[in-house]
Amino acid sequence: MATRVRRETVDLSDYQNLVVIYLGMRVNSLRGLGRLFKLGPQIQRSVSDKPDGLLRHENITFGVIPLHVGMRQYWRDFESLERWVRSLPHQAWWKEFLRDSGGTGFWHEAYFKQGGMEAIYDDLPAPLGFGAFAPLQVARGPMFSARHRLHVAGESDAPPVVAEGELYGVVASSDAHREQNG
Repeated sequence: MATRVRRETVDLSDYQNLVVIYLGMRVNSLRGLGRLFKLGPQIQRSVSDKPDGLLRHENITFGVIPLHVGMRQYWRDFESLERWVRSLPHQAWWKEFLRDSGGTGFWHEAYFKQGGMEAIYDDLPAPLGFGAFAPLQVARGPMFSARHRLHVAGESDAPPVVAEGELYGVVASSDAHREQNG
């Protein structure tokens, strides 16, 4: 005798500012395996420490050849996510990656319950996710930070991991304005 499917849903009314973020790291060369295997345990330790605002962390395998792994995280709000991103250990990982991707490509896509989506793609050999159907553009100026891509008002309590001018070797007009006006 067939049984009916047990269907359930969730009540997200207590999570008005929920953020869901998918992150991925793709191995682009043999060198990338070392970067991935070094970073994996560090990420596990970090999420085991239960950063403030992280509600859930799940590991995902996107592909095996080439190796492409990642995670899905649920955050209480954008501010919690941003605060964690701009603090150690994430800050150190991101700075290291931006100096040298180590044979990997990285991306994230974020979805906000209150509306809005944003993404970044670094050193990927081919577009994926939003980038596979929407126009890609260089992450400069207002497209440099997630806060600005989302049009979130105000400034973060923490400085960016890497300023746009530092990354590109020049001071962008918005960086110069901020430096001149404190």
